[in-house]
Amino acid sequence: MTVEASFARLRDRIESQLDAALPSPADAPRRLHQAMRHSVLGGGKRMRPLLVHAAGEVFGTDPHRLDAPAMAVELIHAYSLVHDDLPAMDDDALRRGKPTTHIAFDEATAILAGDALQTRAFSLLAEAALPAELRVACLQSLAHAAGAAGMCGGQALDIDATGQLQSLEALTRMHALKTGALIRAAVRMGALCGHAPEADLARLDRFADALGLAFQVRDDILDVEASSEQLGKTAGKDVAQDKSTFPALLGMDGAKAKLAELSAVMHEALAAYGEEANALRALGRLAIERDH
Repeated sequence: MTVEASFARLRDRIESQLDAALPSPADAPRRLHQAMRHSVLGGGKRMRPLLVHAAGEVFGTDPHRLDAPAMAVELIHAYSLVHDDLPAMDDDALRRGKPTTHIAFDEATAILAGDALQTRAFSLLAEAALPAELRVACLQSLAHAAGAAGMCGGQALDIDATGQLQSLEALTRMHALKTGALIRAAVRMGALCGHAPEADLARLDRFADALGLAFQVRDDILDVEASSEQLGKTAGKDVAQDKSTFPALLGMDGAKAKLAELSAVMHEALAAYGEEANALRALGRLAIERDH
């Protein structure tokens, strides 16, 4: 089976499991449950849960051990998008080609849906059929990545920097927290489920850090070059909101050169592994070559 076919099957598996993990839209409070499902199902690349499975595959991990961490990281990602799209944050009306949650429902429901998705993520991990020590390690990784030392901290830095010219160092640090921390947690949880030694965890952290930054550099490029229809979200938002971006600081050629540099870092980090790391390599290429 090709890597692409494997990803397609995994996406179907992830979608089915997310559907089962979310509350029924027929149960009260219906509006909240419907908003949660609107926010998660029927769209998205599922990059983060795929990374959990791909990292676990390096160590021959039983896929069933990876299901709860994969769902948990996707629910955290989904919650972050719901809140990120709110009028008080990025104020966006389009996500994954459909109305954002606060547009489809209302702001209060969107806030509650994001809160509920976040808590559901941690309950899935806490209740997972995994050894207690592994559950705690995954919970710790995900909580650290999602909080003030990770994604939320990066979002706060992004808000503070709006309308200001950031240095390349500050922009890189902001995105390492806002985007990269959750990607690192996805890779690390997959590796932890495979009992990866510390040396391997360190290698995969380097891969994930480069991947997270590459994902954001590519996002910045697409915000300039792609249409809203291609992206499934509003194009040109960074320029409209006067945000620093990699193309703005490095120029478009410089941003694309940065992608090539990060691709080399990812390749080097995975050099110690054979075919078992092909899925991780393919996800690295996807981050760099994607057109939406």
